Amino acid sequence: MRLGNRKSGGYEFDAKKQVGTAGFKGRHILYMDKCTGCSLCAIACENIADCIDMVKVDKNFPQNKKSIFPQIDYGRCVFCGFCVDACPFDCLFMTPFYELSTTDKRLLVYTPEMLNIYPETKGEFVNFIPDEKSGAHHG
Repeated sequence: MRLGNRKSGGYEFDAKKQVGTAGFKGRHILYMDKCTGCSLCAIACENIADCIDMVKVDKNFPQNKKSIFPQIDYGRCVFCGFCVDACPFDCLFMTPFYELSTTDKRLLVYTPEMLNIYPETKGEFVNFIPDEKSGAHHG
């Protein structure tokens, strides 16, 4: 286990203290050029949501001899962040994008190629600014 802080979309895990701080967890991003296909993300997810399957991709990557990458089924994902914490190569992160609604469950399965593309923003981001007196408000 590595020591230090792991950050992903506002979520933070301190390995020394073994404490996770609440934060924003959305759709994953996969950096295929860093992924070695070690399957630790799928193993971490196995007894929680079992939403990560390792699948073969046609394209060859020098660091991933077997060409297997994670595929995520967001119909089963609970957005716990354990897969991100388990990744020793920093190739899997959570983005702040949570718009995953669809009328067909099959569209919730994201292939490695789909996870490799950063989600597009639709509309404008609203920043919430915490204030000690009045709480969170729009910025």
